Amino acid sequence: MCREEAAELSSLKSQLQELEVPLFAVVKENLGKELDCFKTYFSGKVYVDQKRHFYGPQERWMCLSIFLRIGVWRNIWRAYRKGFGGNIRGEGLVLGGVFVIGPGDQGILLEHREEEFGDKVNMLAVLRTARKMQDDMAR
Repeated sequence: MCREEAAELSSLKSQLQELEVPLFAVVKENLGKELDCFKTYFSGKVYVDQKRHFYGPQERWMCLSIFLRIGVWRNIWRAYRKGFGGNIRGEGLVLGGVFVIGPGDQGILLEHREEEFGDKVNMLAVLRTARKMQDDMAR
């Protein structure tokens, strides 16, 4: 389901470029051709954080309860209907997130941490935050 969100974030790339906001992805592993496959959905730079420093001092996991959550099944079905296939390779139980990080000491301006797999960030919130960041810098 991260491929679906990667594609949606990539659809904002031209608007983010106009605002001079770069698009980056940080992934936790590179198995076989999986990273190359992910890059077909994501149009920004992709970094592999093998030591998982970016994932924070406490990684967030979703264990076997994923099979009991109706929201996860809905998200899987939504991604499948849109043509986003997944894989079962690697460690797939770590929850992800999306951050808009401002320059200098602005820090994290938008933080979206998955509550369950497929819980996506609001794309309009990403654009609003990027625009606000540029407005604040212009002052």
